[in-house]
Amino acid sequence: MKNCPQVVYYTLYTQESWDFLMFTPKQLWGLLIPLMLEQLLSALMGIADTMMVSNVGSSAIAAVSLVDSVNVLMIQLFSAMATGGSIVCSQYIGRREIREATDTGKQLLLAVFSVSAFIALICITLRQPLLRLIFGQVEQDVMRNALIYMLVTSLSFPFLALYNAGAALFRACGNSRLPMTVSVLCNLVNVAGNALLIFGFRLGVLGAAIPTLVSRVLCAVMILWQLRKPHQTIIIRDYLHIRPNLRRIGSILRLGIPTGVENSMFQFGKLMIQSSVSTLGTTAIAAQAMAATLEGLASNAPIGIGLGMMTVVGQCMGAGRVEEAKRYIRKITGYGWIAILFSCAAIGLLVRPITILGGMEPQAAEMCVGMVYLICLYKPIAWTLAFLPGYGMRAAGDVRFSMLLSSSTMWVCRVMITVILIRVFGFGPVAVWIGMFSDWTLRAIAYTLRYRSGKWAEHRVLQPSR
Repeated sequence: MKNCPQVVYYTLYTQESWDFLMFTPKQLWGLLIPLMLEQLLSALMGIADTMMVSNVGSSAIAAVSLVDSVNVLMIQLFSAMATGGSIVCSQYIGRREIREATDTGKQLLLAVFSVSAFIALICITLRQPLLRLIFGQVEQDVMRNALIYMLVTSLSFPFLALYNAGAALFRACGNSRLPMTVSVLCNLVNVAGNALLIFGFRLGVLGAAIPTLVSRVLCAVMILWQLRKPHQTIIIRDYLHIRPNLRRIGSILRLGIPTGVENSMFQFGKLMIQSSVSTLGTTAIAAQAMAATLEGLASNAPIGIGLGMMTVVGQCMGAGRVEEAKRYIRKITGYGWIAILFSCAAIGLLVRPITILGGMEPQAAEMCVGMVYLICLYKPIAWTLAFLPGYGMRAAGDVRFSMLLSSSTMWVCRVMITVILIRVFGFGPVAVWIGMFSDWTLRAIAYTLRYRSGKWAEHRVLQPSR
């Protein structure tokens, strides 16, 4: 083991057997609770953000919606690279090779900054042809607003990427509280900025875009400054002196690219589904949009638990403690199931008041309530096993299986079944959820079989110690 006196390892030794746990229960909940809160608060602030933009007018909300569908693809790419770096770092930390983890963290920051800056340059210079290519001809007001929004939000890509990478490094070390604090503060800045510039200065779409840029710059500055501080596992100070190490960048990309493909396929599939739902009329579109928002809200806390599982399992695998990693996957998946139960119960109780507060038309509201009740009944049955074990297996390096499974079930179940039910059999928006439920079911079965086979634990992210 390498000597590193500044590091406080997440282990608990017992004098009787000299065995140890990678995480005590207190440390485990100290990791999971901030992640759950971060996901929930970010989602709620995003909803508040959308509601404020909707007051600008239909052309503004349409422009923001169009550009955000492109921006989400970029965000998924940055998140995938951060995930790859987080897996490598967490395994190095589990192995107690802190210098290797730090060097990997430096390469992660360099890689995400370089890729995000290149993508930002393309999106800024080619934003009009890109929007025309993806969305075809749209109204002049919508296109004008979309060009403004895309220009400003594209400027924020490097800062968003750096925050994602820095937050991933802290989580890999077991510190999820700091990224949560930074994220919540910056989201508050974004919401307050929107309120000021949209309602106070009447800047329209520009008033929505500028706070997004400012909050992401603030996120990046705060997380990079925190990485400089002593008395933590990974310390990075010499940002301007980082030079590329292709071997380390390659190890990050080997894990990040499959995750990026998986996330991208998911977003492309969502666009295909939205295209079919758009043929059903305004009432169905509004009902489906609200149902999807509430379903996503019910998933936020369990997704936070999944992110925490990646840290725990990654450190266990790095330490060579495979059986402990298996136990943590079972245990944390159980926590996720409890979170799903509570989330679905809350959404089921609140859906009708939410439709009233949202000013939905009666027909759309009833359609939405019916779909949300179906979601809240089925989601606890299949969703947990369909997603949470996958976080743990990816942390062990089993990213290709997850990519192939997710991509195939997305296109076969979510997209194909939804499109056929809507366009051939004349189903309403409930077809989206029939396809979704079939996707969850197949994924749950596949991940359960994969976990029981033990093949996911045979991957080697790191080279053997010398």
